Amino acid sequence: MQKFGGSSVADAASIRRVAERIGRTRQAGHDVVVVVSAMGDTTDELLDLAHEVVEGAPAPRELDMLLTSGERISMALLAMAIKALGLDARSYTGSQVGMITDERHGAARIQEVT
Repeated sequence: MQKFGGSSVADAASIRRVAERIGRTRQAGHDVVVVVSAMGDTTDELLDLAHEVVEGAPAPRELDMLLTSGERISMALLAMAIKALGLDARSYTGSQVGMITDERHGAARIQEVT
């Protein structure tokens, strides 16, 4: 498993470097699962926007939905970059891979993986 934070995928060149690193790991014969954060300051920008739209605290569920968009962008771009290297890659959300969490929005815990 490899995890890349926002600064690691902050722009196109960074995403390509991460893809190459993942590719080297795969070419060394390892299966790879990657977890990626939103690009650069995307999460902070989305939080700021949510607080501009709503006076007070945004609804926790909707805030969680908003923030997932940043990770979705990163994972799709990274999968594209890996495919451009001639390797197979697919992006998935947590729910698409069977991660079931409790309903504590903003602080959810994994209940099970199916």
